[in-house]
Amino acid sequence: MSKWSDDVLVKIAKTLYRMTMTSRFVIRQAHTEILHERAIDWSAPPGDNRVHLQATIDWIKRAHNVSADSGVPRAYCAGWNFHFRSHGWQPSYPETTGYIIPTLYDAADALNDPDLRIRAAKMADWEYEIQLASGAVMGGTVDRKPTPAVFNTGQVMLGWLRAHTETGEARFLEAAARAGDYLVRAKNPEGFWQEGNSAFADARFTVYNTRVGHALILLGQATGEKRYIAAGRRNMDHALTMQADNGFFRDNCLSDPDQPLLHTICYAAEGLQGAGMALQEPQYLDAAKRTCAALLGKIDEQGRIPGRLDANWRGTVEWDCLTGSAQLAGLLLRFAQITADQRYIDGARRLLHFIKKTQNLDPDAPSGIRGGVKGSYPFDGGYGQYELLNWAAKFFIDALLLDEKIG
Repeated sequence: MSKWSDDVLVKIAKTLYRMTMTSRFVIRQAHTEILHERAIDWSAPPGDNRVHLQATIDWIKRAHNVSADSGVPRAYCAGWNFHFRSHGWQPSYPETTGYIIPTLYDAADALNDPDLRIRAAKMADWEYEIQLASGAVMGGTVDRKPTPAVFNTGQVMLGWLRAHTETGEARFLEAAARAGDYLVRAKNPEGFWQEGNSAFADARFTVYNTRVGHALILLGQATGEKRYIAAGRRNMDHALTMQADNGFFRDNCLSDPDQPLLHTICYAAEGLQGAGMALQEPQYLDAAKRTCAALLGKIDEQGRIPGRLDANWRGTVEWDCLTGSAQLAGLLLRFAQITADQRYIDGARRLLHFIKKTQNLDPDAPSGIRGGVKGSYPFDGGYGQYELLNWAAKFFIDALLLDEKIG
């Protein structure tokens, strides 16, 4: 048989495989959930914050319970995931497990749930065990070949720093310092990282690494080492050069910087906001506020905002990136705490209202769907298609806790 014939047969086989794996018979849970979404009564009010907070915490606990280790599974996939070649719960994700740790400590206090503190400490232990010899944290899920990833390293540092504060165990601060040393070594003089970015993202468009710079600043404050703070500041100053007057960041997306995800736009703003609050630095806060002001104007009355936006803040897709919506709610609520500006509160609550309505709280729903937060609305949208993501749950919990504090 000729090579041409072989190639044709391979293409036919791949096409049949993809058609089979996307059929309603294979993705029946996803199809059922889409039908559930179509039946949502949008005119009915959602449950109160506590109902949705507890449901989301319970989802995180179920995810943690099924994990083969002490990390948190990346997601629950109701369809077929071609990357993992599976459906259901996925392997643990070091990056997001790291920044879930502070969320669980906050929720433990708010809900008076000591089990969450135990889980957070276990997660910090697990991150300690799998830290790479260089001090970095691996990219991707834990089942992949370990490769260092700058962004992931910064996010796990946030978890170790909080675990050290909560437990007093020196090894968590030592792990964060090893990670910080790796980041300082890997960073270039201009303040950003050209090397060491995750193999699972486009390394050219990483302004969202401001969340790494923020982690370095917190590490410097925890250890008294000014070099970490200086490195974090240089990263923030670089991010300022990447921001347009209208608040848009260039080179800031996992895949398409001309129309970045709301998720990565908010990542960049979160890093600047966090650095500004930690250092009491107005220019970083003002930069984050410019982005938030632009996004605030894009939230409609229903609480929807496009999942991707271009440099003129025009929505380029019809679906919502619910992770980004939850992050934006958190950003707005933190500014509301500083400024008492009611517009921030109103915008955040519209976003939370919409996310609540998309959440399936039916007690008969599959355990991986009930109480989880979807990548996109609708469920077959362009971010985390058919998946309920652990980081979407984390940011939703964070925002609900902030909203409770504001009252």
